[in-house]
Amino acid sequence: MPKFALKKAAFAAGCFWGVESVFREIEGVIDARVGYMGGNVNEPTYKLVCTNKTGHAETIEISYAPDLVSYERLLETFWKMHDPTQLNRQGVDVGSQYRSMIFYYDEGQKEEALDSKKKLQASGKYDMPIVTEIVPASKFWPAEEYHQRYNEKHGIKSCHI
Repeated sequence: MPKFALKKAAFAAGCFWGVESVFREIEGVIDARVGYMGGNVNEPTYKLVCTNKTGHAETIEISYAPDLVSYERLLETFWKMHDPTQLNRQGVDVGSQYRSMIFYYDEGQKEEALDSKKKLQASGKYDMPIVTEIVPASKFWPAEEYHQRYNEKHGIKSCHI
């Protein structure tokens, strides 16, 4: 495989298992890991994050080749895979660890994320306000190994977007 200059992106959109599997299917996404970001506790565990006391969100950290896939495409995928009007929940998963977030690594990502959120809200697709937080990326803590590639390990097909 040819070498590309890689960039990082990070998103929280509910349970990280499905989010990871959807992003892994995108050409240009070189790697994806599930973990925790946005909290105030070092070395969080799944059990600790589930208490709603750490401030972390279940997050997917992506390494991607911008020559093969644009950040805009990653944002489009993010918006399509969940309901960004749900506060601290996605489907049956309830708690602040399931909130909708975009973590940006540079000013370009920040501006693209803010612009995409503004356009989606103005589109009329949702009757409710979009509650997705757009914040600077902080320390990413990889989740326990049994969470990595969970759907793949258990033969669960991702929902195609």
